[in-house]
Amino acid sequence: MIRIAGLGLAALLLAACSGQTETVGTAQAAGMAGPTGTGTSSVPGVPAATVAFEGGDQLSPKDPIVVKAAGGTLQAVTVTNPQTGNAVKGELSPDKTTWTSQDRLRYAATYQVVATAVNPAGAASEQRGEVHTIKPSAVATPALFQGASGDFGVGLVIGLKFDHDIADKATVEKSFKVTSSPAQDGGWYWVGKREVHYRPKDYWKAGSTVKLETTTFGMPIGGGAYGGQDVSATYKVHDSWVAKADGKTHQIKAFHNGELVKTAPISMGKTADTPPRGATPTFNGTHTVLGKEEHKIMDSCTYGVCEGDPGYYSAPENWNVRISGDGEYLHENLKTVGVQGRDNVSNGCLNMNTENAKWFFDTFNVGDVVEVTNSGGPQLAINNGHGDWAISWTAWQAGSALHG
Repeated sequence: MIRIAGLGLAALLLAACSGQTETVGTAQAAGMAGPTGTGTSSVPGVPAATVAFEGGDQLSPKDPIVVKAAGGTLQAVTVTNPQTGNAVKGELSPDKTTWTSQDRLRYAATYQVVATAVNPAGAASEQRGEVHTIKPSAVATPALFQGASGDFGVGLVIGLKFDHDIADKATVEKSFKVTSSPAQDGGWYWVGKREVHYRPKDYWKAGSTVKLETTTFGMPIGGGAYGGQDVSATYKVHDSWVAKADGKTHQIKAFHNGELVKTAPISMGKTADTPPRGATPTFNGTHTVLGKEEHKIMDSCTYGVCEGDPGYYSAPENWNVRISGDGEYLHENLKTVGVQGRDNVSNGCLNMNTENAKWFFDTFNVGDVVEVTNSGGPQLAINNGHGDWAISWTAWQAGSALHG
């Protein structure tokens, strides 16, 4: 709606950006204060310039303040958040009849606006008013699931974690944008009320560029909540590195861009219910590399088996490539060299000798793939590192708020 002021600038509405999200509750959301203005034409028969402000009395902070002059031009527009002292930047149109804010507004804030317009006779009119932005019940701000931008393997899984529950998942999902070059089909999968992941049907193509952007800021997302500050990231996908580990053959094979380049004997997690810990099988399914540590103390107390308990251990290990959140690694283990390639006796990790463990440590990086089959263990879960690839494409699509 456009309101026209009689001899000056009409009541102000709407918002601009201060570049950050307002803390909920710092200002009471209310209607715009009534305008006050002065000024008149000094030339008989030449009417004073009028000014209109577009918007409503509960402005979304993603929308701009727009000030328009009729019967003259805008001489000056000042918008200020008195709570922070920040001035809101804006831009005049070439004909000086429209001013549009350029900054991002805050939630639950009051902005003071002063605008001056002049008519063809040079008479100035000043108008003052207030703009109030919406006050959400909560602001749900996303964070990147897969860290910052960078270089990753073809098993890259991207996504978002919100700091509040999302009531309207479908609306929020529509606001996400993923672009890849070359183009590849993909989909979203909700992991609970706050977390959502994205992956293509098959592994990313080597050399791809993948960009994730959110546009939830200023959007109602259900239950009176609104979206917080947006995030974006660009990921580069390097050459394809895929390892295939087989619990029956006790071998791991490494493929570079589809070509077999290395085969090594391994020992996976034991499946027999033997003392002191019982069975500790490696998870079946597609894993991706989460990180690497050259030297690490493997301590069973990290998963509840502590000193004094049956099966407790604390041992230094080298050339550790992590592939699950539960602590599965590819790493050197000299104690199992004698059975590597023949039997599964580990506590869940993929044991190798020094030469082979160092080769995988030097070669495989975050996002590279390790496919585990015939381990005798359960399927790797989506919340256990990046277990997303262990989910069938049909089940993955059903996890979307739009297609499920």
